[in-house]
Amino acid sequence: MNTEQPNRRYSDIDVWDPLDIAEAMIEGQFTAVAAVRATRLALVEAALAAEAKLRNGGRLVYVGAGTSGRLAVQDGAELIPTFSWPQDRLLLLIAGGKDALLRSIEGAEDSVDEGIRLVQHHEVGSNDVVIAVAASGTTPFTLSCLRESRKRRALTIGIANNRSTPILDEADYPIWLDTGAEPIAGSTRMKAGTAQRIVLNVFSSVLMILLGRVYNGLMVDLQAVSQKLIRRSESILKRLTDCNSKQARDALQQADGNVKLAVLLLNGCDLKTARGTLDSVGGQLRAALSAIGRPCRIAADLAQVEAPEM
Repeated sequence: MNTEQPNRRYSDIDVWDPLDIAEAMIEGQFTAVAAVRATRLALVEAALAAEAKLRNGGRLVYVGAGTSGRLAVQDGAELIPTFSWPQDRLLLLIAGGKDALLRSIEGAEDSVDEGIRLVQHHEVGSNDVVIAVAASGTTPFTLSCLRESRKRRALTIGIANNRSTPILDEADYPIWLDTGAEPIAGSTRMKAGTAQRIVLNVFSSVLMILLGRVYNGLMVDLQAVSQKLIRRSESILKRLTDCNSKQARDALQQADGNVKLAVLLLNGCDLKTARGTLDSVGGQLRAALSAIGRPCRIAADLAQVEAPEM
């Protein structure tokens, strides 16, 4: 496996000047970005396939072990506050369980039976989207989760940094990240991990945009769970409707913090009509505004407005 091979270029890295070491590490991050860019077509195909499943009420299931597992869990967890992705439609499976988020759990990644058990226990099925991440492409826990999910007819996406490995060969949508050997042989927390982090971030962001959870480049489905996010919600409303701060606060209070509903309220809807309109168009704010006969403000309009502090 390329990710495990020593790289002769860095064979004496331990005697290099520290600045040269840092330069080499940074150079590797550019390699990671290039590896993700090379997968963009496969990434978009996977996102489109996932969108179709998730519109039918399916779940997002992230699977991994070690560094890959922690990166997968992080990406999934951030979907809740950023896009209000429902907690009951998100499943995060990491070898070793929650303890593995903070420390290494010996032998957890080799547990085939545990992977199968978890998929069965959570009843992963035909509406679900399973994202399996492993730098090696062979991690037993991750591979067993993917195989069992496929048996249960879930849509599977495999992300790995080694070509022609089981996770890529057996996934419905394989994404190969060609990051090659690491400056420190086998340390896939480096550029392999960076590439995984980027591809997960891009995949989930594209997916959320396709599902209507972004409007005019703004997080109109965010959860206002802190003072910063409350201020951000108000700022978004002011940008989208030209209302003042008091109107924004009042609309958000009436809409129970839901920015999309608040936009429709400020465009003349009552709460019942706003909810019904959003539901009828699958939560797409642009379509909802069209349905009530209000023009959608485009990005060019917003460019004239001074960007608020976020």
